[in-house]
Amino acid sequence: MDQLIHNLTQAAVALVVVLIILAIVVPQMLRIMREYERGVIFRLGKLIGAKGPGVIFLFPMVDRMVKMDLRVVTIDVAKQEIMTRDNVPVTVDAVVYFRVVDPMAAVVKVENFWKATSLIAQTTLRSVLGQAPLDDLLSQRDSINQKLQEIIDKQTEPWGIKVTSVEVKEVALPDSMKRAMAKQAEAERERRAKVVNAEGEFQAAEKMVQAAAMIAKEPIALQLRYLQTMREMASEHNTTTFLPLPIDLFSAFLKK
Repeated sequence: MDQLIHNLTQAAVALVVVLIILAIVVPQMLRIMREYERGVIFRLGKLIGAKGPGVIFLFPMVDRMVKMDLRVVTIDVAKQEIMTRDNVPVTVDAVVYFRVVDPMAAVVKVENFWKATSLIAQTTLRSVLGQAPLDDLLSQRDSINQKLQEIIDKQTEPWGIKVTSVEVKEVALPDSMKRAMAKQAEAERERRAKVVNAEGEFQAAEKMVQAAAMIAKEPIALQLRYLQTMREMASEHNTTTFLPLPIDLFSAFLKK
């Protein structure tokens, strides 16, 4: 009876030990990857490949896994003080959208792809915007963003990083430049107003010349115009009395 109890005790202890070992080893052997995650596996320091999504089996003490996220992430590029091509100091910042397309390259070929991409974006931002004049920087924002995206993506492609978009968020100008641009805009508006006014005067003069030519061909038109003017004045001033006089009465005095 004592022997049976002893055997059962040993079996229970062995079972407990096995359960403890399984509780420690099994979590290290199994990994669950989400749909947007990949696990880069190293076996004794050698790259095996990228696995996932789903359940991944690892050999304890032999395999090591680096988890990679394949979703699009953003990096805020710190504000950079640059000098444009026409020697105007401005402060700009941008945001970079990118994602990992090759998890193995992102782990093996670069130490920290986040930091590397951020630094590449900063240097490229200073280089590209420094070659553009201020007017293009303010008005041609789409083409500049496209150029930035192409340059940064070309540099990060060997790391397995795909830059999907680059957006320049803000271009801060000095106060003196803002005042100068405001004066320039005001002068431009005044110039346009004067041009429009001159064009209106020119068109009005053309119409008056055409009307004079028509009246010279048909003198009765002048009399009709005279009567129409009288009617308009009478409608505005009802107490005014008009006494029309033929212009022929004054023709003798005009000749003298």
